[in-house]
Amino acid sequence: MRKCVGLVLVITAALSAFCQSPSPTYRTGTIMGVTLHPNAPGKPGVVKYDVTLKVGNTVYVVLYSPPQGQNTVKYAAGMDVLVLVGNNSIRLSKLGTTAEVPIQRREALPIQNTVDWSKAPGQYFSMKMQNLTERLSLTDDQRAKIKPIAEQEAGELGYLWGNPVISDKDKLKHLEKVVRSSDAKMRPILSPEQQAKLDRMRAEQKQELDTLIAKRKAEKQ
Repeated sequence: MRKCVGLVLVITAALSAFCQSPSPTYRTGTIMGVTLHPNAPGKPGVVKYDVTLKVGNTVYVVLYSPPQGQNTVKYAAGMDVLVLVGNNSIRLSKLGTTAEVPIQRREALPIQNTVDWSKAPGQYFSMKMQNLTERLSLTDDQRAKIKPIAEQEAGELGYLWGNPVISDKDKLKHLEKVVRSSDAKMRPILSPEQQAKLDRMRAEQKQELDTLIAKRKAEKQ
């Protein structure tokens, strides 16, 4: 449990779902890239796209075919979409429209099991800034304004790293308090759409953390 909580303390802003099996409910996925798919032999003029999508701890490459009469893709890197992952396909939902796309390949990302506590404060800051930039599509001006907020947050959490005196429960309680304070400072810098994304991120992270803790408790019984 201590290793699990320690990992969460370092990457809580970028916590990924640990379950890789198909989910019966929609989840949030992030578009990592979109490239033109090579035309199949004998089918000139047929336009398709390879869409790289990160869902939890898994990266998928799916094949998107525009609706008949269109040749553009409505997805772009950095965009969040609702996804329903199946065995061989993924259903994408964005702005009230859905698309069923076949999975071409998938790759499970490695899960970090240990933390280098001597580097933890720096890792926390860099991971938080990277996560916020990618998930919220921050502008350079927003990054410059949010950077001191993230630095202060990392500093306030510094005494927690690897501290055996503080219980896991108290670490998580203080972590939540500090992150909430940072979010309140960031909100005026963000657009309404970015604020909504931030709220969804925090809800997802809390749900994933609760699930992970429950799983660890069950394993110990």
